[in-house]
Amino acid sequence: MTSPIRTERHDDVMVIISDNPPVNALGAAVRQGLAAAITEGLDDDAIAAMVIRCDGRTFFAGADITEFGKPMQEPGLPTVVDMIEASSKPVVAAIHGTALGGGCEVTLGCHYRVATPSAKIGTPEVKLGLLPGAGGTQRIPRIAGVALALEMTAKGDPISAKKALDAGLVDRIVGEDTLAEDAIAFAREMAEHRPLPRASEKIAKPDPDAVAAFRKENARRFRGFEAPAANIACVEKAADGSSFADGIAFERSEFMRLMSGTQSAAQRHLFFAERQAAKVDDVPTDVKLRPINKVGVIGAGTMGGGIAMNFLSAGVPVTIVEMQQEALDRGAGVIRKNYEATAAKGRMKPEQVEAAMGALTPTLDFAALAECDLVIEAVYENMDVKKDIFTKLDTLCKPGAILASNTSYLNVDEIAACTKRPEDVVGMHFFSPANVMKLLEVVRGEKTGPDVLATVMALAKKIKKVAVVAGVTYGFIGNRMLMPRQVEAMKLLMEGATPEQIDKVHVAFGMPMGPFQMSDLAGVDIGWHRDPTRIESIRDALAAEGRWGQKTGKGFYDYDEKRQPTPSPRVAEIVADFRAKTGTPQHEITDQEIVERTLYPMVNEGALILEEGKAQRASDVDVVWIYGYGWPVYRGGPMFWAQSEGYDKVVAGLEKHGFAVAESLRDGTIK
Repeated sequence: MTSPIRTERHDDVMVIISDNPPVNALGAAVRQGLAAAITEGLDDDAIAAMVIRCDGRTFFAGADITEFGKPMQEPGLPTVVDMIEASSKPVVAAIHGTALGGGCEVTLGCHYRVATPSAKIGTPEVKLGLLPGAGGTQRIPRIAGVALALEMTAKGDPISAKKALDAGLVDRIVGEDTLAEDAIAFAREMAEHRPLPRASEKIAKPDPDAVAAFRKENARRFRGFEAPAANIACVEKAADGSSFADGIAFERSEFMRLMSGTQSAAQRHLFFAERQAAKVDDVPTDVKLRPINKVGVIGAGTMGGGIAMNFLSAGVPVTIVEMQQEALDRGAGVIRKNYEATAAKGRMKPEQVEAAMGALTPTLDFAALAECDLVIEAVYENMDVKKDIFTKLDTLCKPGAILASNTSYLNVDEIAACTKRPEDVVGMHFFSPANVMKLLEVVRGEKTGPDVLATVMALAKKIKKVAVVAGVTYGFIGNRMLMPRQVEAMKLLMEGATPEQIDKVHVAFGMPMGPFQMSDLAGVDIGWHRDPTRIESIRDALAAEGRWGQKTGKGFYDYDEKRQPTPSPRVAEIVADFRAKTGTPQHEITDQEIVERTLYPMVNEGALILEEGKAQRASDVDVVWIYGYGWPVYRGGPMFWAQSEGYDKVVAGLEKHGFAVAESLRDGTIK
């Protein structure tokens, strides 16, 4: 087998080159090749300095993910990095693309670093529930200080070459097209400089104020996660006067603790699950995709406008249609306002805002959709209205155009049956706000064409969505699983719990909000029959009094002017009245009962969805709940969490409360 590492000699400089596409991952063969090449350079008296660079589109972009969970082959990356740093001859890292994770740590082991202007450097291990395990938490603070080390390790976001230069992580910015030559010249320039700068020999200055400020600033972001705290502790260790060896030992101990823990397993599960979700098992990878050069959106409200922004931001022209000029103007105005707000934060340039708005065509003319390659209906959830729209689209749209509904619950097959081209019809369920939320449920109808499905899945990637294929079932994957949670939450309320108790359990679990907070945010009046004299439930009673949630300042909670909730005495009265009228037996409800009756039924419903073939794989269910509903990442999604909890425990909890248990959950065959 040919080694992915080769060497080239340029007079007295040896260049060590990795060619391990697609991202030069630091697998065993690469590590072995690097170690052999460093030895080769040290043994050759004619070599005065060495350069490490990579072919292809990037520097080493991290570990080889195919090695996750397998025994490590020697040499490990820490050994290689230490070997590079110990070299008696200068070693220069020539960085382009991204130097991430282990790739960043390789550069830290080098004595010098040069980078192209577009290069990025970072340690994203925290996003897998880990920390840099080859000295990153000890070398970064010694080179660049505690504050930047905290940002890089505990948050995991890469920094630019310019920021790295200013911090001392990069010694020189070189040409985009002359990296190889410039790195060799720099290595030759440094060949006689002694002593060689070694990160392990530097002293990190303590910065307790920076640590305290960082913890406070990121408290909400880090809530529930173990890895950020471990990264912070390691950075603190680097600056507390400990020796480098002691710091490395502490880093290794923390790394192994995280690696063997449930949180990292959950986050690594999600890493693979997200990539697996993009694959449609029975659609050939070489199916010819339909060209999507122009998109139509029906409805310029919150959802339609957000959907339009996804395509505009990706450079795809959008025609957006409304019934009334006022609604059209309002929708276009909100889109512009959203873009301008993004520009004000420095995330877009003014010219990008104008380019996006220039690609938007607002119109009242339904016929303007005739030449669109994809039309997405984004009106309210009413089957008759949707059928009417698709009947018109069937006649109007050109052959080969994809017709999509943004329905959250309704039967896509029933909608498709209104057309003479059901193979062109698909569900595209965006989540609100559609320009922010990453999830896209792609609903595959019985007759949806394979090329249509493949096209929409590819398009999702272009508009930066995480797409999951769902079958036709009421509520698809996410909302179908949400329903039993909401039903049980209301039953618990009737039996003695309070909204705040139930919500508190969900927030403590790691959810962004509980069932009643979610109802208040979405609107208690959604789906209400609008008859204030017809009061058949607690929700009817709230809606009849105008307690519609945050938008009216009162719902299951009372809200102040900043929309901060407090328990409502009036809601307590309404609930007590319903308990008395129905004669519902009361009992003390524990937090564990709330978990068993609201979260376990979601797992059960997920198992049923899988049994019915409405989701391709259990990990797809996890992706839906992570990206669409805020399930805590460190718990890996409901199906992964159930496995971590133990299927027997979940089954026992469900049976205790009288639920019919899915067979695959009972026998542990969920896949």
